[in-house]
Amino acid sequence: MPTPTPSKKPKTPVKTTQTGSVDTKKIDNKEIFFSTEDRPGTLIIVEGSDGSGKSTQLLIAKNLLESNGFFCVHSVWNSSLKIHEMQKQLKKKDLNMPAAVFDTIYASDFIERYLTEMRGALRAGMVVLCDRYMYTALARGYARGVKMEHLKPFYDLYFPVPDLAFYFRIPVEVAAQRAIGRNPLKHYEAGMDVRYSDNIIESFKKFQTKVIEWYDILAEQNGMHVIDGKAPVYKTTPIFIKEIAKYFKKKYDVRLMGHYYDEE
Repeated sequence: MPTPTPSKKPKTPVKTTQTGSVDTKKIDNKEIFFSTEDRPGTLIIVEGSDGSGKSTQLLIAKNLLESNGFFCVHSVWNSSLKIHEMQKQLKKKDLNMPAAVFDTIYASDFIERYLTEMRGALRAGMVVLCDRYMYTALARGYARGVKMEHLKPFYDLYFPVPDLAFYFRIPVEVAAQRAIGRNPLKHYEAGMDVRYSDNIIESFKKFQTKVIEWYDILAEQNGMHVIDGKAPVYKTTPIFIKEIAKYFKKKYDVRLMGHYYDEE
């Protein structure tokens, strides 16, 4: 698999006490918990409401990249083996978890997946394809009334900025129509815990309106590629793949094989 040559950074020396033991009080927590070294791998993330087509496009990208010789790791939101089952039980037992508790559970899931699935793969030069990233936690936290000055610094500190970020945007009405047509709406999915409405459909619409509002802000602040989630897959795939192909040509000097895009 083609890989770039990462630039070498001098390692920060570990400070010790006079006895030779490590002085943990003087070591940056970020250095202990998450490495800040350059990574040879590539992190691609997709964000957006359910039914926006993001998951389908990510799988298309995975198939294309693997057919071109890249090793890929596919990580899905809220799927940690250690945290997910506990989260399911808590949501069944308590229909009104405080927003801070709810977000802490998702943060724990995210940390576990980053440590076990993503970090090592990025260090090894693989491509990590993430179906929802920290921006989902931020958007949903905002919709539940969590103050961004309390929430955002944590994610900014501990998780790397993606190499490529895509936001599949769809209007609330379309999101509601697709979600309702797929499966019965769930209590937390519809934001019933924050009491936007006693009607689950109306609650979903009001909750998603807030989520999309913050997604829009995050997309602009973080330079995400915004894709029309209303459009059919055959129209959005060339746009999505073209951006990935341009990046891989620049980073790896490799032209992805396939007929999804025209080289400029």
